[in-house]
Amino acid sequence: MRILAQVSVIAVLGAAGYGGWAYWDHARTSAATGAEGTVAGGGGARRPGGAPALSVDVMPVVKTSVLEMIEAVGTAHSNEAVTITVKESGLVTRLNFTEGQTVAAGHVLAEFDTRERRAEIDIQRAMVDEANRALSRARQLQSRGNVAEARVDELETQARTAEARLKGAEARLDNLRVIAPFAGRVGLRQVSLGALVQPGAVITTLDDTSRLKVEFNVPETLMGRLKPGLAVTARTAAFGAREYIGTVAVVDTRIDAVSRSVRVQSNVPNPDDSLRPGMFMTVELVIGQRANALVVPEQAVILQGERKYVFAVRGGRAIRVPVETGVRRAGQVEIVNGLDTGESVIVTGLQRVRDGQFVQTLPATPRSGAAAVGAAGRSGAS
Repeated sequence: MRILAQVSVIAVLGAAGYGGWAYWDHARTSAATGAEGTVAGGGGARRPGGAPALSVDVMPVVKTSVLEMIEAVGTAHSNEAVTITVKESGLVTRLNFTEGQTVAAGHVLAEFDTRERRAEIDIQRAMVDEANRALSRARQLQSRGNVAEARVDELETQARTAEARLKGAEARLDNLRVIAPFAGRVGLRQVSLGALVQPGAVITTLDDTSRLKVEFNVPETLMGRLKPGLAVTARTAAFGAREYIGTVAVVDTRIDAVSRSVRVQSNVPNPDDSLRPGMFMTVELVIGQRANALVVPEQAVILQGERKYVFAVRGGRAIRVPVETGVRRAGQVEIVNGLDTGESVIVTGLQRVRDGQFVQTLPATPRSGAAAVGAAGRSGAS
């Protein structure tokens, strides 16, 4: 009886096993029959063998215009700047400006006591008159042969010397009037009315800020692409996103041996006088433009050491494609080599994607602000 029971159990297990195998074989055959039409793009897609295709978000490779820009930081300087100092010692009798005032070229900023200088001029004029009278008498006598020619020459020299001394005295008088050499804004006053000042004493400063010179450094590798007239966009944290548009004025003739960079000077208009010399500025310099560049979202690019890849969807599969990139900006990357227009690249779940894997594609939503593509460089502080 025990043997009969054991045989019965074995028969039941065998029947159950056969039934399970038959069910699995039927399911596998059905899946293999319908898999080929549902690999990429259909709901519930499966690849041959029964494993479901991986759902991924994709975005197309877009052809657009890109700007090549250099990003740098720099410092604003006055178009013209000078420290107003005293040439002659004297007593301050007039200060003809207020701090922060805008003055024209030739405006008299300060005057000093001129009585001593005017007296000196009167003395020199008298000496010029005496020298000229002596010379005139000598020439009359020379015409009658009563004065030697050497004496006349000596008197002529004395007359010219007296005239030169008079001009020197007049120049010293002019030095007692301090004049603005150009139009600009006056700074803080450093002297007071009635003060006795010595040569070299600072009265104030004068800055022409109708436009500013923004200086910044650019890597020497881009030296060949720099030239006067290139467009510059400058910003400062003091005014948020406000842009100041200017142009490159001068590229330095020397490369800094330590930083391996070249100094660039740009002119930036400042019509409302909002910018001040010494401000820290961020600068974008446009060095080129390509009209038909291919771009992809930056999240689609995978970095592995010095190599870069994307996963392109080709024939329903994720294909890992080596690419060469160009400029990068605003969430997008230019693809110089490796992709064509109209292809789609995977932008999400890249950690789960394998080369050659069947995928189900879903359109991704573009990131805001990713329409403009520009350049990729940053230089050191100026």
